[in-house]
Amino acid sequence: MRILLIMVLLMVLAPEVYAQSVGEVTKMPIPRFVSMRGDQVFARTGPGTRYPIKWVFQRKNLPVEIVQEFDTWRKIRDIDGEEGWVHQSLLSGKRFAVLKDGQGMPILRANSDDSRPVALVESGVVLRLNECESDWCAVSTSGFNGWISAKYLWGVYEGETFD
Repeated sequence: MRILLIMVLLMVLAPEVYAQSVGEVTKMPIPRFVSMRGDQVFARTGPGTRYPIKWVFQRKNLPVEIVQEFDTWRKIRDIDGEEGWVHQSLLSGKRFAVLKDGQGMPILRANSDDSRPVALVESGVVLRLNECESDWCAVSTSGFNGWISAKYLWGVYEGETFD
């Protein structure tokens, strides 16, 4: 609901900005984060099956960023900055994030640095994003639920809010 309201406000207050920040096909924001729907997803050099496979993602729920749209194909960028084209049916709107490189981070009971830890997760772990508010995201993984500061996550934009 909040995203729709923001999009409507952009259309009314700054139509030139809105026109540049949405996909030509879906009219959804570009860039935006999505996740891999399956365990094996082919990324191609161009938008179609006639283009060679550039690499194969082998991690379900891995977050990727849509940076361009063409018909039923989406150009995506991964955490390492690599780009390729994927068919829309292989992507999901479910939100996930990856803990950025570095040391392990605690999942906290509440959205505060002073909160008690619930679990410790290592860098590279894929976390389900349940909601994000300001600088904190509610996450879940392996039966653990809690909060992590958004600055440690790849798969959510700075200051992004959703539920």
